[in-house]
Amino acid sequence: MRLGSFVCVLFVCGCFGPHLTKQTPLKKNIVNDRPVVGILTQIVSDAAMKPYGSTYIPASYVKYIESAGSRVMPIKLTLTTAEYENIFRRINGLLLIGGAVDLETSDFARVSKIFYQLALKANDAGDFFPIWGTCLGMQLLTVLVAEQNLLTTATAENVALPLNLTPAAYSSRMFEGFPTDLMKALQREPLTGNFHHYGLTVKAFKQNEKLQGFFSVMSTNIAENGVRFLSTIEGKRYPFYGVQWHPEVNRFQWDSTWNFPHSPRAVQLSLLLAEFFINEGRKSLHDFDDSKEEPFALIYNYTPIFAGNFSGYEQIYFF
Repeated sequence: MRLGSFVCVLFVCGCFGPHLTKQTPLKKNIVNDRPVVGILTQIVSDAAMKPYGSTYIPASYVKYIESAGSRVMPIKLTLTTAEYENIFRRINGLLLIGGAVDLETSDFARVSKIFYQLALKANDAGDFFPIWGTCLGMQLLTVLVAEQNLLTTATAENVALPLNLTPAAYSSRMFEGFPTDLMKALQREPLTGNFHHYGLTVKAFKQNEKLQGFFSVMSTNIAENGVRFLSTIEGKRYPFYGVQWHPEVNRFQWDSTWNFPHSPRAVQLSLLLAEFFINEGRKSLHDFDDSKEEPFALIYNYTPIFAGNFSGYEQIYFF
């Protein structure tokens, strides 16, 4: 099987923290125009990729973040807790990408949990810090909040779908300011690429008080087996966001064997969501203590390789 399946397999891992009373930066009216978003590397599981490294980040995620005016810091999975705490103080947001790993026992699970807990504490103290989860990353956020794995089979693999928007979407932070025609198109046109086998059902969400108290549901979709799953969520008080679909593919992945939406509205959707998340990152005042260290921590120190001959990605960064 080629890597491009984007299967989001999830196991138990998580914790739950108190709500933040209000989302505001520590210092109001100060904007960080040099944001750095950390992207947690994913574990290599595909045999075709193993000769290149033990962890990776698809270049589409990097381009997605950079396209909205941010730099990217790759976060490796072999550091100490103290080193992750130091990284947290330097970055202005975290992106949890899709993939296929065991989120109960893997290093990806362990490191994600560290940053999740740091973000909870920071936001509770008025130190604004956003997290975005895509596909597997969104699933992980629900497990962290619920403190248990509530996922079930919800296959929507290699299919582009419209969103069934909820009333909450129209008062959300994520979709605030979206053009009216785009909001209508979101519900009528296949603008979101889905590549997953698992998801959180609406029923499971409604039966869990922790999830209901933490997240607002922006959209749902129906899987191939008929279950209705959550496809877009955002934190009610914390700046945590999740999409079961992949906004980055709309502009940065082109393998013709995959249903990547490339229409003008699909591209517009991808751009607006990237800009939204990076604008959230601009509210974070984290910074490098020594500006001379910053260039050596960024993704520019690595070169992506062409991967179209052995994966569904055109380019991949390996670590």
